[in-house]
Amino acid sequence: MTMKNQSNVSFYGMGIAPKILEVLDSMKFTVPTPIQHKAIPIGIEGKDIIGIAQTGTGKTLAFAIPIIQRLAQAKGRCLVLVPTRELAIQVDETFQKLTPLFGIKTAVLIGGASMHLQLQALRRNPRVIIATPGRLTDHMNQRTILLADVNVLVLDEADRMLDMGFLPQIEQILKYIPKTRQTMLFSATIPAEIVKIAAIHMKLPVHTEVAPSGTMAERIVQELFIVKHDSKRQLLEKVLRQYHGSVLLFSRTKRGAAKIVRLIRGMGHNAAEIHSDRSLGQRREALEGFKRGKYRVLVATDIAARGIDVTGIELVINYDLPEDAENYVHRIGRTARAGHEGRAISFATPDQGDDVRNIEKLIKTALPVSEHPEFPREVFQKASASSSYSRDKYRHQGQHKPGGFHKKSYHSSSGSHFQKPSNRYSA
Repeated sequence: MTMKNQSNVSFYGMGIAPKILEVLDSMKFTVPTPIQHKAIPIGIEGKDIIGIAQTGTGKTLAFAIPIIQRLAQAKGRCLVLVPTRELAIQVDETFQKLTPLFGIKTAVLIGGASMHLQLQALRRNPRVIIATPGRLTDHMNQRTILLADVNVLVLDEADRMLDMGFLPQIEQILKYIPKTRQTMLFSATIPAEIVKIAAIHMKLPVHTEVAPSGTMAERIVQELFIVKHDSKRQLLEKVLRQYHGSVLLFSRTKRGAAKIVRLIRGMGHNAAEIHSDRSLGQRREALEGFKRGKYRVLVATDIAARGIDVTGIELVINYDLPEDAENYVHRIGRTARAGHEGRAISFATPDQGDDVRNIEKLIKTALPVSEHPEFPREVFQKASASSSYSRDKYRHQGQHKPGGFHKKSYHSSSGSHFQKPSNRYSA
């Protein structure tokens, strides 16, 4: 959990019940994150919330505390909808820190897991149900679950659920939940579909935003290497030799992830993959192995990555740039957690200048370009008129615009030698 040193801010005075405050104290949670500070009092008041916050900002506890407090005081159940299996498991782990004191049981309904065990969990009358939309609708169609007593609904990482095509299932689920409920929607961005859901299904929601779209986690050092596709493997080998901590590497495709894992193992590093073609058991083993240090490198696709909430990732590598610029922010936000510093390195091929410019427009800054002395200097092809955006940013930042870089070399902490390129774009 990210804990910032904010003066005169604590969990006290937010309306949290003393018993829950004792648990937070025992877990050494003394200073709420910004989203917790804003959302918890609103949630405790029973109001609908639209919370805009990036992954890793402590938002799970921001809705778990009001939910547990409400369920401890009155009847009813809570339904938490999440996009991925991994995120469902992590949300449940957060609830488990609070529920035992109040005798509240939880159930996790996700695809790839035993239906029989889920039915057993449902028979124990859980008051918190954490589910992916697909598996929940399976239970609804088989009439193994009723939602008539749900009085709190959470849509967590709502933008990702929409990206994954879950809107029809969400609409179906909402038809079976009483309208007299509290709804809490959390998202990193606010696409039009979310605005529509809020307008139709929420009652005068309080909008709270702590990380605007495109806002990156603090203390991340970013680097961009322009490299030919055939040289990516060799550059990856150099980077993995330079840095010695845990690495989260992103591939654009599932097939690419499997191939990269084989490459990394061939370089002598322990690696695992996590994507939708892997079974739930395989994905859990990969994530737990990564957390324990069994695997130094975890290779992931964007969809699977939403459940990766691991403190201490030293380096994020974008082996492939994301298709959607928004995912760049989500990816690099996996490092620099809990006050630690982090680094994000991206590989871009010479024909991906537009992809890089889209990312820069989103994050409102230019990505610093580095060179490795063992690789020929590459530049982006066919600079378009939009490249003036990046040039203007360099000027505003007091740097030399592309075409006017001093060829400045520098050494990394491990002694590797790189150079700043003099120009990013071809003439």
